[in-house]
Amino acid sequence: MTSADPPSEPLAVVGEATGEATGDVAGDVAAEPGYLAAVTDLLGALAYGELRAFSQLAKDAELAPTLRHKSAIAQLAAHELRNFTVLTERLASLGVEPEAAMEPFVPAVDAFHERTAPSDWLEGMVKAYVGEGIAQDFYREISTYVDADTRALVLQVLEDEGQSDFAVTAVREAIAEDGRLSGRLALWGRRLVGEAITQAQRVGVERDALASILVGAPGRAGADLAELGRMFARLTDEHTRRMERLGLSA
Repeated sequence: MTSADPPSEPLAVVGEATGEATGDVAGDVAAEPGYLAAVTDLLGALAYGELRAFSQLAKDAELAPTLRHKSAIAQLAAHELRNFTVLTERLASLGVEPEAAMEPFVPAVDAFHERTAPSDWLEGMVKAYVGEGIAQDFYREISTYVDADTRALVLQVLEDEGQSDFAVTAVREAIAEDGRLSGRLALWGRRLVGEAITQAQRVGVERDALASILVGAPGRAGADLAELGRMFARLTDEHTRRMERLGLSA
């Protein structure tokens, strides 16, 4: 689920991205092998995240209590699948096999989902909105340091076009009917953010190419320590804002 609300200070989207890179863009990215590896990692991580989000939402739809809820969650899952297609098309246009680009991220992403399997559909909605949201914020931050065309694609895929409204409404309605849910779902939200941060750290440690986007590489500027601190502060602020929107304590 593209569950992340737009950040408090959203990044500008440069034009309208499509799955297929133009010849000039593909050539520019491929011209520097180190940068191609970094972009491949970024798009591969996002693509596998979208694929797993699709699978999780499809399972959540089965747990939903009414046909209206099942239908809405199924539409969210379909949105994730469309994003997955856009990302894999871009990878293919860069001369990269999409499955090969995604493979390095399977262990970390699968481990996150295994440790955060929801026990009911409401936990699934909180996970889609909060847990996926902080990971998406992280990739949105990374996109600041890539070329304009790749950045536009990443921001397009992560854009919330109202998908999060269903999750927020469903959780708030459930809490209004049974106030006891608030404490349980708040604890669940806190667990999710901890697991999401662990996943991001694992990916950063294991994938030097992806980390090089953020910290820089010869010929490419990255974030200094002060900016990294501000970035993590923004991630925390966005998490708190999401929890508040759900009516939960962060």
